[in-house]
Amino acid sequence: MKKIIFGVETSCDESSLALVEATGGFASPKFKVLAHELASQVKVHRPFGGVVPNLAKREHEKNLPILYKRIFGSKEQKLWQKIDAIAVTVGPGLEPALWAGITFAKELGEKYEKPLIGANHLEGHLYSFLLPNKKAGNVNPRIALPAIALIVSGGHTILLHVKSLKEWEKLGETRDDAVGEAFDKVARLLGLPYPGGPALEKLALSLPKGRKPSINFPRPMIGTKSFDFSFSGLKTAVLYYLRDNPKTSKSDVAASFQKAAVDVLIKKATDAATMYKATSIILCGGVAANKFLRKELAERARKLKKKFFVPDFIYNTDNAAMIGEAGYFAMLRKKKYKLRAQGSLNI
Repeated sequence: MKKIIFGVETSCDESSLALVEATGGFASPKFKVLAHELASQVKVHRPFGGVVPNLAKREHEKNLPILYKRIFGSKEQKLWQKIDAIAVTVGPGLEPALWAGITFAKELGEKYEKPLIGANHLEGHLYSFLLPNKKAGNVNPRIALPAIALIVSGGHTILLHVKSLKEWEKLGETRDDAVGEAFDKVARLLGLPYPGGPALEKLALSLPKGRKPSINFPRPMIGTKSFDFSFSGLKTAVLYYLRDNPKTSKSDVAASFQKAAVDVLIKKATDAATMYKATSIILCGGVAANKFLRKELAERARKLKKKFFVPDFIYNTDNAAMIGEAGYFAMLRKKKYKLRAQGSLNI
């Protein structure tokens, strides 16, 4: 049965709303993004070098009505007659920011008498590989599962064994810094602007053509049997290297750091894929937008004869389309998250 879900996402510094049409249930899910609007707060937070929670909340409160008007325009009443439910991110994320979205969703739910579904932001990232892809269209989960999913973002680095769309096992996660956080911190050490991750990737690409990264930074936990991650030591190694080599090539430092971090991610993901006899490897989360990571992991998956899935770039970063999708699956699973901000919610 077809369902139309209105998604609301405000977990960090991106305000997003979406209308998602979902069909097929768990057996053969298909999604169509009917509308998707997003407002970034990068320029607002750049002077502070990072996201300021209460400022993010105020920006969400300002942006959401604008995005809402773009989607609904003069067809508000007509569109709400077709909408089955509202899905809103309840966590994890910055609690002041989360409350902005939850309050907005509650007001609409009361006004139009629509049920509210609390959505897990990490489940949204996990399911995002099923959103329409420009190259592959809709992905059939039957050819993708069981899978190893690598969720990489500014706040999380998680490795999952995904047995089905409603059952997964966490194999490992970061013990300290998330990989996206490490990218941002190293970017600051290099004097790069916020957001650091994309700036560091761009700097790494400026390494002269044909020249490989030359600095052998440590690859924390790469040789252990554990599927956990640790990136704080790598960040510290970069700090000491820059202190001891002040005239070094910054592009070489960026490329060498990126190579070290990506090596760890790929080794853990591919080892897990082999151990658990996975059909595919799924890459998702904000750091999945890193082209070097996408390219290297895709190549390793191909060599292992594993399928590789990654969302389109637009669905790597925080977005409401994946929240509509997560809300649909939560509804099918009868999974009820409390409609309150849960900053440390996990998967």
